Amino acid sequence: MPHLLLLPLFAVETEDPASQFIRLLTVFLLAMWVGFEVIMKVPQRLHTPLTSGSNAISGITVVGALVVAGALSSGFGTLLGLLAVVLAMINVVGGFVVTHRMLAMFSPKKK
Repeated sequence: MPHLLLLPLFAVETEDPASQFIRLLTVFLLAMWVGFEVIMKVPQRLHTPLTSGSNAISGITVVGALVVAGALSSGFGTLLGLLAVVLAMINVVGGFVVTHRMLAMFSPKKK
């Protein structure tokens, strides 16, 4: 049932493949542009804390990759879904490691 949430974005049955590709490419390019604009507006002093926090929040990507990988029936698509899950988990773990190290720099030293 969770794969029904993806229907409006990924599987429009009456749409030909060319217009579906253009629609998905447009969404991808807009997301890249908005992400770039948001990141470039952040001052350098805040960049590391925000980056580590956003990496930890990317657990949403893991859930999305699991839903998509589970909904696919082809072997190649499932392999790509597994790769997406692995890469997203590396991002999540890296975010927590960076946040932990950053917070350790500001904690009082133990004697």
